[in-house]
Amino acid sequence: MLHRLLDFISPRACVICGCRLGITEEVICTTCNMHLPRTRYDEDFYENDMARLFWGQMPVERAFAMIYYEPHSPVSRMVYSLKYLGHPEVGEFMGRMMSAELLGTTFFDGIDMIVPVPLSKKRQRKRGYNQSEEIARGISSLTGIPVANKVVKREKFVESQTQKHRWQRLENVDGVFRRCNNASVDGKHILLVDDVVTTGSTIISCANEISRGGNVRFSVLSFGYAKG
Repeated sequence: MLHRLLDFISPRACVICGCRLGITEEVICTTCNMHLPRTRYDEDFYENDMARLFWGQMPVERAFAMIYYEPHSPVSRMVYSLKYLGHPEVGEFMGRMMSAELLGTTFFDGIDMIVPVPLSKKRQRKRGYNQSEEIARGISSLTGIPVANKVVKREKFVESQTQKHRWQRLENVDGVFRRCNNASVDGKHILLVDDVVTTGSTIISCANEISRGGNVRFSVLSFGYAKG
């Protein structure tokens, strides 16, 4: 009754289509959920387009993105709402939604900790939260895998990656991450989490810095994958 009353006073809208959400719906409506451009990467966690970005660049075991991401598409409103409109709950929903679809697979087997890709202090202060950490919380709530946000930090703000080519992006993020001195990661299997992966340069730079802490294995989980 309380949910119905609150929904009557302040109706919730789907962040994709703008239609009113039903009582049992959250963030996006059932229709938009059904039409998400799913990647189907759960059919093979190692040999898929996103996983190939990391081959030979970092010790990756599995990689999964839930949707194909295209800027200015209807589904991009989800990411925009999370990153720029002050809706951290969208990130937690993304994490829970992805986890629910992966729980019947082997994706989370053997993973020791979830490490969200960190933001610079400047950007996190401006945004009020780290969108990747919100996604990680959603994943943790269903899997029970702990979120470790003190493993690596982002030391400086870098210019936008949007208009850069693959090698320019790799150069742009080179040296921006620093492993925390007290981080114990030797022998661990770490799940790196980000909102959208494009060239993989940010993930690779982050993983390589963490790997200085010993023998580390990685899997990657993102909500979207932007095909080049």
